[in-house]
Amino acid sequence: MGLLEGKVAIVTGGGRGIGSRYCLGLAAEGAKVMVADINEAGARQVAGEIGGASTRVDVSDEQSVQAMVEATRTTFNRVDILINNAAIFTELIQPRKPFDQIPVEEWDRVMAVNVRGTWLCARAVAPIFKQQRSGVIINISSGTIFSGTEGFAHYVTSKAAVWGMARVLARELGEYGVRVNAITPGLTSSEMVQEVYPSEMLAARAQARVFRREQVPDDLVGTVVFLCSDASAFTTGQTFNVDGGAHFH
Repeated sequence: MGLLEGKVAIVTGGGRGIGSRYCLGLAAEGAKVMVADINEAGARQVAGEIGGASTRVDVSDEQSVQAMVEATRTTFNRVDILINNAAIFTELIQPRKPFDQIPVEEWDRVMAVNVRGTWLCARAVAPIFKQQRSGVIINISSGTIFSGTEGFAHYVTSKAAVWGMARVLARELGEYGVRVNAITPGLTSSEMVQEVYPSEMLAARAQARVFRREQVPDDLVGTVVFLCSDASAFTTGQTFNVDGGAHFH
């Protein structure tokens, strides 16, 4: 038996990149996974690889999020885990710019997906978790909240928000046996990041770590599995920094 045998997980943004690795890792430990992504084709492909299910979701939209949770419960009869992974990494869609040159529309879109989306997803699973008096929520934050990385203030601010949100949720859901934690990944060489960052820059980042190599998506999977499993049954409200020693937290 795997560590997550009998558990049902929702992974937002699971149709590609790091999110797809979370799906693979959870499934390998026995979980049934709902791969949720605005990229429906990507979600369907990942679900096919792991024997899970997929659904299209726009996490910034309340009705879409509710439909995602209902689809999961209809398909698997329960929900045990929510990985709040879906986010706009602004450097993938827009070049870096000083905070006072970010258009209001761009700022609002990042906040709608990264912050409101995380909140909506947590709110949607909360009644289920309260009723069954168990559940796990993991908010994927970012190591940029420690470094204050220049050039995309909206992204860094949004990731600081979901970090703080995890602490509030841990307090408010603790009496129901629900665990809520946050992970702060370092810059991770997913397929999308490799498309944006030149290899020399990724190599330079590697040299700034204690472990002098690039961080890859699989480096995050073990922490996610641990936090979803009963091995972390007495752990909540915590932040797990996984970056190979770029920051000490």
